[in-house]
Amino acid sequence: MKRVLCSIILSAFTLTATFAQTVTQVADPTEWVNPLMGTQSKFSLSTGNTYPAIALPWGMNFWMPQTGKMGDGWGYTYDADKIRGFKQTHQPSPWINDYGQFSIMPVTGKLKFDENSRASWFSHKAETVKPHYYKVYLADYDVTTEITPTERAAQFRITFPQTDSAYVVLDAFDKGSYVKVIPAERKIIGYTTKNSGGVPANFKNYFVLVFDKPFNLSATWHGKQLAKDTLEYKADHVGAVVGFKTRRGEQVGIKVASSFISYDQAEVNLRRELGTDTFEATQKKGHAIWKKELSRITVEGGSPEQTRTFYSCLYRVLLFPRKFYELDARNQIVHYSPYNGEVLPGYMFTDNGFWDTFRAVFPFFTLMYPTLNAQIMEGLVNTYKESGFLPEWASPGHRESMIGSNSASLIADSYIKGIRGYDINTLYEAVIKNTKNAGPVSSVGRLGHEYYNELGYVPYDVKIRENAARTLEYAYADFCIAQLARELKRPQAEIDLYTKRAQNYRNLFDPETKLMRGKNQNGQFQKPFNPFKWGDAFTEGNSWHYTWSVFQDVQGLVELVGGREAFVQKLDTVFAMPPIFDDSYYGFPIHEIREMQIMNMGQYAHGNQPVQHMIYLYNYAGAPAKAQYWLREVMQRLYQPTPDGYCGDEDNGQTSAWYVFSALGFYPVTPGTTQYVIGTPLFKKATMTLENGKKFVVQAPATSDQNLYIQKATLNGKAYTPTYLDHFDILKGGNITFDMGSQPSRNWGTSKKDVPWSYTAVK
Repeated sequence: MKRVLCSIILSAFTLTATFAQTVTQVADPTEWVNPLMGTQSKFSLSTGNTYPAIALPWGMNFWMPQTGKMGDGWGYTYDADKIRGFKQTHQPSPWINDYGQFSIMPVTGKLKFDENSRASWFSHKAETVKPHYYKVYLADYDVTTEITPTERAAQFRITFPQTDSAYVVLDAFDKGSYVKVIPAERKIIGYTTKNSGGVPANFKNYFVLVFDKPFNLSATWHGKQLAKDTLEYKADHVGAVVGFKTRRGEQVGIKVASSFISYDQAEVNLRRELGTDTFEATQKKGHAIWKKELSRITVEGGSPEQTRTFYSCLYRVLLFPRKFYELDARNQIVHYSPYNGEVLPGYMFTDNGFWDTFRAVFPFFTLMYPTLNAQIMEGLVNTYKESGFLPEWASPGHRESMIGSNSASLIADSYIKGIRGYDINTLYEAVIKNTKNAGPVSSVGRLGHEYYNELGYVPYDVKIRENAARTLEYAYADFCIAQLARELKRPQAEIDLYTKRAQNYRNLFDPETKLMRGKNQNGQFQKPFNPFKWGDAFTEGNSWHYTWSVFQDVQGLVELVGGREAFVQKLDTVFAMPPIFDDSYYGFPIHEIREMQIMNMGQYAHGNQPVQHMIYLYNYAGAPAKAQYWLREVMQRLYQPTPDGYCGDEDNGQTSAWYVFSALGFYPVTPGTTQYVIGTPLFKKATMTLENGKKFVVQAPATSDQNLYIQKATLNGKAYTPTYLDHFDILKGGNITFDMGSQPSRNWGTSKKDVPWSYTAVK
């Protein structure tokens, strides 16, 4: 009897455990976020190239524990042993690096202020990391540091041991800085000018720190020299030190804010965002903001790991672009222009590379955050007025990075999806200017536009790097311009011009290899041609990756390849081939190559953006089940809520947005249209609370690791066979329900009438 009873109890326990593993309820999504996801990265191999951003959504300032040396793009790496300080950061990527940066570091005992000597051992076991709160124990000093942020300010709480030698070190970094200690006000002010480019000559980040305890020591330092009793210093690299006598467990609070405009504006930011709030009050407000934003999508029925991954990715989607504007003393929105150095009215956003984020991040904003999207569009208007060009990679101003004129995608997608409240005519003028001009850096405007406009492609042999990739991206941008021109009722000749240019992808399609290939000015394809060669004619990829970059006309590509069956076989080949590569263009395997090589998915390189939409293209050829299989493989194998959780650079939310959309069950393959291509829902239920108050629910009660194939679907109770959803149907609210099974369906979504839209109509 005892054995029977034990067996029943054990069975019940097993069932409960299994149920807990597969049916996860989310009361507070902030508790499911791991800001350390992707931080176990390095130059040679990226597992995200992220850092724990202690910040509010789209905040002007982020904070991070700094393990890397000053100027190192890898500011925090999970494998590091020591923390050098707690840095205010604006870094969007280690490859772009940082600007407007300074750090705060508590020390005890012998005064140490340079970054190497002051560094303290720490352990992840004594580290708490949440979007709105960070805490760590600094072992060398017996000190605990806590941080909680606002958009433009933050509070520190430092718990000291009993000592008469407790210090806080401020480091304003090199390349020109200034500090002033004001003991009577328990205050430090100063500025940092350290940046990585993209700033005017008058660039400064002004900061103010206010302590809640009087100083019993005040000093400044420069280089490695302490300037005792000197309260003000300006040099290449300066800092400040203030000291205290503390009881064991005594806490010193610091309120810190900054501004790109002035000291006075920094004070305004501090008063407005922190005021008389306690540390706990600021922490509570930050938690409430993150909970509100993350709760706009609630997921149910996934495993704990899937749920953690989903919300960790959603957190990343909501960090960039950065709000580069401030509210002045009269509560007016103003910004320091990173383009002309003036203080001007209106919105400004920065720290974004549109080559990455046009694909899924900005479509996510058009769907879930239309008001924010309109503000970003206004910021684009201001950028154009202040610099003469739209941004393509801004941090904070124009940066020399990546290719394309993908701002056209953001603008067309916003307007076509009904978002208003900004000067669309100025933006249209700006996208047209892009088609006729190269900008002040090669990433702005269109490098090679004169060849593209005359020949229909950027030639391989005219010393313009990554020419084939440029051609394909310009053609997609032209499609977006044509879409926008129709909406704006522009002259028909204008619409026809950009519609024709949207077909320029055909000029690089090689009928012999059925791949995209560089073409010389004389009309001959480049020779020799190695489709496994990274770079050269392409951008951080090879022909097998870029051949699919025909977002605007997948059906046209299907027909070029040879029809549905041939197209599906071509897609299959990407996964079937070994991960061979030719790195001769770079001279070594860049990290993107290495990431493809080690992921064991053939030539599929999900760690970089050009191929991320590729799997969804199976739908256009009547093989949605194959898309469902590979999408689930990517979600399960290439994403984990861990420090090595990505399979390549996270890139300002793009690789995360891919997961968020794909886990919901659909993806924006072609921004500039209103369709999302259906994949395979990961969760049993996902509820999207839209800005208009409507709810759109995706249900897949039987979904599981085995039941990944859609058998049939209903939209608002009616049978639904298309392999896409329309934006405006989602905005109406309602629900789509998927019946899932363990075997591919031969019927659902396989008909020609069910394929997503392409410029070339399905015959």
